[in-house]
Amino acid sequence: MDESQRIEQALQQLAFAIRRHAPASGTHRTAVPSLSLMHATHLTEPLESVYKPSICIVAQGAKIATLADETYRYDPSTYLVTSVELPIIGRIVEASPEIPYLSLKLSFDADVILEIVEKTNRPSPTSVPAEAGRGITVNQTSPALLEAIVRLMQLLDAPEDIPVLAPLVIREVLYRMLQGEQGVPLYQFAISGSHAYNIAQAIRLINRQYDRPLAVEQLAKSVNMSVSAFHKHFKRVTAMSPLQYQKTLRLQEARRLMLTESVQASDAAFRVGYESPSQFSREYARLYGRPPMLDVQELRGSIKDSNVLVRIP
Repeated sequence: MDESQRIEQALQQLAFAIRRHAPASGTHRTAVPSLSLMHATHLTEPLESVYKPSICIVAQGAKIATLADETYRYDPSTYLVTSVELPIIGRIVEASPEIPYLSLKLSFDADVILEIVEKTNRPSPTSVPAEAGRGITVNQTSPALLEAIVRLMQLLDAPEDIPVLAPLVIREVLYRMLQGEQGVPLYQFAISGSHAYNIAQAIRLINRQYDRPLAVEQLAKSVNMSVSAFHKHFKRVTAMSPLQYQKTLRLQEARRLMLTESVQASDAAFRVGYESPSQFSREYARLYGRPPMLDVQELRGSIKDSNVLVRIP
């Protein structure tokens, strides 16, 4: 069996397993805590969430992830990797009742990446980029990676084996991912003291305190970087400045509150850290093209008309 045949067989097995464990449209948690499944029979409106470090694999259909002004498309021939927490707009662009969109997301810890590399052929210092790279990439899939993912999915049929075997299979998945074209750039996010690692630490701090005022100078100092270097590498990783990153987090969370919890715009503004509702409305309209409540009304109408079941993680 050649490589293309192995990929096709693994994708068929993966699609079958996802449909069995996620029979209805929506996002489904699994008995493997870091693994979730997605099933969609229609195209979706662009919806936001903060992607944690994870690998996203599509068995059927296609999806587009947008970070700032950059667009990343992934489908059964490719997979998406996020190395840090990023505010991303996701949209399913290929799905139908006959051929639904089927995918999975596997979250991971950067420390596990470092452990795997240390037990294999660790990259030499000269092979690891000095400059921080983008925290999101799309890579060509491989039969070895897909076959490891299929084995992980098969564990859902043997829940008693999950505590012992799932961590081992997940390590294999990450090992196969590290062998891919983006293996070395991914590794830099696990090296303590590297620019990428420092930015990842800063991103975690911003996510935990996104509703508080952001002191960039203090944040840069906390990760042992000058302000100029911090700005430079932060934008390399996230495609935006620290303040833009925090603003995007705030607006995405406010939109989620209004859409899923029916929170009024002014209340949503205060809950995500804005002191001025008028400033919130201006910045919201600048990002989404419409004032807050009108945007949410239009979005609810679009979702209802398209009969799409959506969930914002």
